[in-house]
Amino acid sequence: MSEISPGLDLAKADQLIERHEKDATTVFGFWVYLMTDCVLFASLFATFAVLRNNTFGGPSGATLFSLPYALAETLALLTSSFTCGLALLAAQAKRKTQTLVWFMITFGLGLTFLVLELSEFHKFVAMGDSWRRSGFLSAYFTLVGTHGLHITIGLLWMVVMMLFIYKRGLNRLSLKRIRMLSMFWHFLDVVWIFIFTIVYLFGALHA
Repeated sequence: MSEISPGLDLAKADQLIERHEKDATTVFGFWVYLMTDCVLFASLFATFAVLRNNTFGGPSGATLFSLPYALAETLALLTSSFTCGLALLAAQAKRKTQTLVWFMITFGLGLTFLVLELSEFHKFVAMGDSWRRSGFLSAYFTLVGTHGLHITIGLLWMVVMMLFIYKRGLNRLSLKRIRMLSMFWHFLDVVWIFIFTIVYLFGALHA
């Protein structure tokens, strides 16, 4: 048995190294995806910057946007980023129940943000200020709507992740997926800070 043990230890070490390399490759691939998303949002921000004054006789951001409403959206999303971080910490500590609770709170806050955003879209469309009204509104709906689509994907991912944790617990695979989900969610929060500043804050103050 003593002669076999070293061989078994080497086999386990090889398996651990192989798993580590696969995890590193997956995380690197996910970083590449986030970088492509950065390019996507950068192009949308550039388009909005060019078209922000092309109202075609329609309303501008100063007329449409409500800073308190946008601030409520911002607080909901930033708080969800904090609770998502707590979920990751709980997962790393192997606390399944706490992880699920923090993810449920994060989901609720993210859903609140999405409902507020869709309500704002519905209000603008009901007033006749849809994406067809002007270049400014077309750029606005495209930029903010793309972010909202990413939030929707993140919420669906969160539901799948919670079901996975509930059924299989906190294993190596679930921890890797939680880390990537956390990266994705924090990325969306950073993008929203830029949207709030460039679109809503500057737009509402721009006469």
